[in-house]
Amino acid sequence: MSVQLAEQPAAWVRFPARVGAMCLVELQKIRRDRSELIARAIQPALWLLIFGQTFTRLRVIPTGSVPYLDFLAPGILAQSALFISIFYGVLIIWERDAGVLAKLLVTPTPRTALIASKAFAAGIRALVQAVMILILAALLGVALTANPLKLLGMAVVLVLGSAFFCCLSIVIAGLVMSRERLMGIGQAITMPLFFGSNALYPVDVMPPWLQVFSRVNPLSYEVDALRGLLIGAPTHLLADFGVLVLSAVVAIGAASALLGRLAR
Repeated sequence: MSVQLAEQPAAWVRFPARVGAMCLVELQKIRRDRSELIARAIQPALWLLIFGQTFTRLRVIPTGSVPYLDFLAPGILAQSALFISIFYGVLIIWERDAGVLAKLLVTPTPRTALIASKAFAAGIRALVQAVMILILAALLGVALTANPLKLLGMAVVLVLGSAFFCCLSIVIAGLVMSRERLMGIGQAITMPLFFGSNALYPVDVMPPWLQVFSRVNPLSYEVDALRGLLIGAPTHLLADFGVLVLSAVVAIGAASALLGRLAR
């Protein structure tokens, strides 16, 4: 018993190292297969190039003194992170089918550490794609900040948002237990999460029922924080960070609780 108690704290001490190792593995995957990253960047680029520039000319969405393309860019940044993370549960199911998950669960690594590793690896992938989107936005004339602290804050926001949606995907995987069902549910909830947030339009112009949904949608807080950090829009950064941190912690806990069910 004393040996087990001694080993458990040691596993938690190694928590940052395990998370860092998973992030390095994710970076290696990206380096080996850059085509996937480029393919995933096509959709956000189309939103900026076509939707953003068209609605900037139409001026039908009230964004105050902020040009619509500037207003849209942080929303598309959050959208790209959402689309990357929401299907991460497929990877967990693949690892289960390949026998990798069962091997991971018999190691002394806490399940929470395993899930957090996956969550932050999703954040790393989202950050790499974010660089491409920010470069395109800057080329289109979006007035982005050059403040290093604000850019660091942007990275933290993206990682927290990606962690939540990655763990949400793992929770769904733990409930449905198959890749096909997970893909169907993921596709069914992705667009409501996106269109039910403030990524494309201010909350004030939404119908009342959609405003309620937007206020419980973590993506709205992610977009709000990104707008404040990247283009200096009025925001509630403390509340945004608080919601994102709480959402990520709760999601990691829920996904960890269902991890054992996936391995059965």
